[in-house]
Amino acid sequence: MAAATACRLSAICRQFQRVIKISSPVSAQRPSQALVSYHSCLQRQNDLFRLSRPSQCRLLHTSSSRWGLEDFFDLPENWGETAVKSGAPWTAKQLRAKSNEDLHKLWYVLLKEKNMLFTIEQEAKRQRVQMPSPERIKKVERSMRRLDTVVKEREDALRLLQTGQEKGRPGEWRRNVFGKNFWYRFREHPIPWFMNRRYKRKRFYTPPFVAPYTRLSLEKHLRSKARREAREKRKQQKLSEMFPKNTAKA
Repeated sequence: MAAATACRLSAICRQFQRVIKISSPVSAQRPSQALVSYHSCLQRQNDLFRLSRPSQCRLLHTSSSRWGLEDFFDLPENWGETAVKSGAPWTAKQLRAKSNEDLHKLWYVLLKEKNMLFTIEQEAKRQRVQMPSPERIKKVERSMRRLDTVVKEREDALRLLQTGQEKGRPGEWRRNVFGKNFWYRFREHPIPWFMNRRYKRKRFYTPPFVAPYTRLSLEKHLRSKARREAREKRKQQKLSEMFPKNTAKA
């Protein structure tokens, strides 16, 4: 009985050794085959992603990735010119017809143009020469100011539709201790106003002895306004005398 059991164990051991000898070279080749199949799968996924990605979809950028600081200067064909042709600034009517996405893109285009013009202006000051067509800076600034106004109009309209408030933070006109009117914006406080010592220190009234100085301040403002209007009128008269054919409007 013991001899038969020993013969069976020896036979099983010989079969096990034979299986190990046969499968060892096969198992050695499996990692390389798995690596090749993994790389092929990755390549196939990249090809599919490249084909499925839309060609017109790309991130917003206004500068070429191949250029460096050259975007801060004008085009090479405008170098050395005394005058550079430029279009009219954007009007509010034109900007109101554009979408929010177009306004967002246009803002960065104008910002890039403004930085370029400031660089040209600084370089002209360094060389002590006249900047070509300096009115372009005012055109860009006027366009950006109008664009900002259009965006604020849309924000106010949306706020009025949603909350019924004209301003982002509600408030009211108040008068300080110097008799000046200013817009006070309401804010939230953790305690009531009659218990808030910091709020009580803000005096929203005008003492009676400040009334004469308020009258003098108003008189000063009206006199400066009259002088400014007279100065502008004299300037228009001089222009009309120098250019009688093209009479400027007074």
